[in-house]
Amino acid sequence: MSHIRKVTLSDLEDLLKISRQTFIETFAGDNTEQNLRKYLDENMTSDKLRNELANPDSEFYFATVGDKAIGYLKLNHGSAQTEEKDSKSLEIERIYVLKEFLGKQVGQVLFEMAYRIAKDAKYNRLWLGVWERNSRAIRFYRKNGFVEFGTHAFRLGDDEQTDILMKIELAD
Repeated sequence: MSHIRKVTLSDLEDLLKISRQTFIETFAGDNTEQNLRKYLDENMTSDKLRNELANPDSEFYFATVGDKAIGYLKLNHGSAQTEEKDSKSLEIERIYVLKEFLGKQVGQVLFEMAYRIAKDAKYNRLWLGVWERNSRAIRFYRKNGFVEFGTHAFRLGDDEQTDILMKIELAD
């Protein structure tokens, strides 16, 4: 059983490690090493993650077993959102789980944390972008009530990819 805890600046190295490892595990099979490396070198660095942790409109959570981070969640409120920028919406920017823990409900626990945060803060909508070729994640989000509402471009190195935008309405 995993536990959830908020990530702080003192967790920066652990966040960097799990961010890079889970991204590689998730996308290496469908992308070139060069594009993966370029993306990681530009987007998953200590400086970039430090800035994201310092942003009051973003928050990170670890799923842990003992002291080990096995997955993480990144949420964006307000102006930190990558697309909607709606004050009544909460973005799940990242849910990633180490490969060895996939299928063990870790992603579900992280999603439920995001859902609870959104409901408690009285958001109307929880939304995210997911790569159109990440069928496992798309199935997961559909199972949890998300529906598609658009697309946006996502650049991975030199490759422009398409993310499907998905949402779940929360208003009572």
